Amino acid sequence: MSSFDCVIVGGGIVGAALADVLSAEGMSVALVEARSIGAGTTACGMGHLVAMDDNAAELALTAWSVALWRELRDELPIAVEYDACGTLWLAADDEELAAIAAKVASYRGVGVRAEVLDAAALREAEPALTPGLVGALRVPDDAVLYPPLAALHFARRARERGARLMLGCSVTELRPGSVVLENGDVLAAGHIVLATGVASPRLCPDLPISPRKGHLLITHRGAPVVHHQLVELGYLKSAHGSDGASVAFNAQPRITGQLLLGSSRQPGADGPHVEPAILERMLKRAADFLPGLDGLRALRVWTGLRPATPDGLPLLGPHPRKPWLWLACGHEGLGITTAPASARLVADQLLGRASAIDARPYSPARFEALHV
Repeated sequence: MSSFDCVIVGGGIVGAALADVLSAEGMSVALVEARSIGAGTTACGMGHLVAMDDNAAELALTAWSVALWRELRDELPIAVEYDACGTLWLAADDEELAAIAAKVASYRGVGVRAEVLDAAALREAEPALTPGLVGALRVPDDAVLYPPLAALHFARRARERGARLMLGCSVTELRPGSVVLENGDVLAAGHIVLATGVASPRLCPDLPISPRKGHLLITHRGAPVVHHQLVELGYLKSAHGSDGASVAFNAQPRITGQLLLGSSRQPGADGPHVEPAILERMLKRAADFLPGLDGLRALRVWTGLRPATPDGLPLLGPHPRKPWLWLACGHEGLGITTAPASARLVADQLLGRASAIDARPYSPARFEALHV
């Protein structure tokens, strides 16, 4: 039986980031992944690193994490494609423009730079957008990257410090002090962390995590030139609603000259198949903002399943009834953004020290449904 200070189950970007942090602290770590690093939900995401302010806890976690990504940017391989393009939150009418004032205040309150663009300034910043938009909120420190290779970078750094990467290893059971693999091997551990995203309830039943399917499309080269990540302000309603399928405009420039387009949300989706009706709605919404998309060919279309919790915040900390089990899951659409901060938050709790932000809003204990 192999023995480690910590066994992390799940090699997505959150699990890999945690392996990186814990190995840097001198802990012996095993990172166990059923497929390859970053092959699950991480590989399906847009790769946005964006401060979100739907509530104070979300803003605290995302703002801290975006700042941590900025600290990491010079260490990231070129293939990670980190692009500090910033985000423009687009206002389609005066009501949405008025709502920007509250966003500016919330961002600046936690030290996130933000500025308001009027219609003329927006037109100058992004000429490809449809005429008639009344303004935007610019968040210049947001960025985008290629998530699977970011996860691989974290995992490789952990391995260089002595962490053991166990790929192609399915876990069948979590026990106090040990993890059982499909081949019958047992890994002993002082700490066990579950970071398998939407699959987490398979190993820990009754976790309040459910799938939300999303569609994405990447274009061929020759797409309209945009300079920022573009998001309609209506995206916030789509991202946090749970009463049916929704779409919203979200576009990312890629350094290849392509555009990555989203997004859709379908609570309780029954599988990863592409749904033409949802895709058509999503593309029609995108064309409302970027008329130059008409006639552009798609290179690839795919879906992913986001691991959502009822309140939209991840589970970061000890299981309330299984003190030997730690959770780092339930990030919905913000796992890539929040991976560095989520890893730090869990690591700080494991090591018994204070974090840069209050860990209580993300505590799994907030859901009484968790039980043995």
